[in-house]
Amino acid sequence: MSLSSKVAVVILNWNGRKHLEQFLPSVTAATYSNYEVIVADNGSTDDSLSFLQLHYPGIRTILFKENYGFAKGYNEALKQVKADYYVLLNSDVEVQPGWLEPMVELLEKDRSIAACQPKILSWHNKKLFEYAGAAGGWLDEYGYPFAKGRVFDICEEDRGQYDQSEPIFWASGAALFIRPAVYHAVKGFDEYFFAHQEEIDLCWRIQLAGHKIYSCPSSVVYHVGGGTLPKGNSLKTYLNFRNNRIMLSKNLPLSKKIWVMPARNLLDGISAWKGLLSGDGGYFIAILRAQLSFIKWWLFNKKKSVFPEHRNKPLLGFLKKNMAWQHFVKKKKAFSEIVIN
Repeated sequence: MSLSSKVAVVILNWNGRKHLEQFLPSVTAATYSNYEVIVADNGSTDDSLSFLQLHYPGIRTILFKENYGFAKGYNEALKQVKADYYVLLNSDVEVQPGWLEPMVELLEKDRSIAACQPKILSWHNKKLFEYAGAAGGWLDEYGYPFAKGRVFDICEEDRGQYDQSEPIFWASGAALFIRPAVYHAVKGFDEYFFAHQEEIDLCWRIQLAGHKIYSCPSSVVYHVGGGTLPKGNSLKTYLNFRNNRIMLSKNLPLSKKIWVMPARNLLDGISAWKGLLSGDGGYFIAILRAQLSFIKWWLFNKKKSVFPEHRNKPLLGFLKKNMAWQHFVKKKKAFSEIVIN
């Protein structure tokens, strides 16, 4: 198979000069014959742009005057990019020279696949899967995201146990390979999300539009993680809980929404009180803010979001169980224990 399709690797940057200096050399060393690296800058106030101009004058830049966030930033940037495939790549990702070829080959072979992701390992410990996507994202029936190789905060060691390419629910926004026609047909990311879980919402809408999402573990990258908002940050907690609730409300059919939404209210409340009782008041307040913000969205801002045309299509990578119950009560720590057993 001749792999000649043009690939645009688009890195959304916000004050990420350190990561650009550290990881751009691996991105520009790819062996694929027809790719372009583009940096879209979200109004950085550090010296990211001067660094690029000095050390990478051949890299195209797309400049924004303010920080649009992940969702709007990519939507605006990709309006200006022409290619057969997009790769949305975080600035804190180290790639291998041959990382693009397997993903191009996968989508060239099967037109029903709209997007995929590589195997994502931790840059800090390259034997472990990385939190943001691992070997491919799944979702349980209560809206809890997890991944092949990562359940809640537990990341498994990569022993080749998830090295088969297969359908998943969502592909990680840290390294998302996607067909431009599909991305634009489903209207891209929901800009109301700003950041966090927007790729899960996007992939859900892509599946509801009749396409598949796949893992591509023969392509391997290494992700630092927490490059913009570190784990435990109250804003990150707020966005994750708020956006998850909005995502469920938008994409679930009414027959499921009427019981899933109240159940998540209860589960999120338990999580908030558990945090407060353990001394983490910031976590409690972030979840409370997320609840109130969801109500505000429901009452006043729904028109600002992107909705699917259909909600009753079969979903791949979907777990018909409560993942929290499986993990915290039944003490199952690995993806295979929860999904296969």
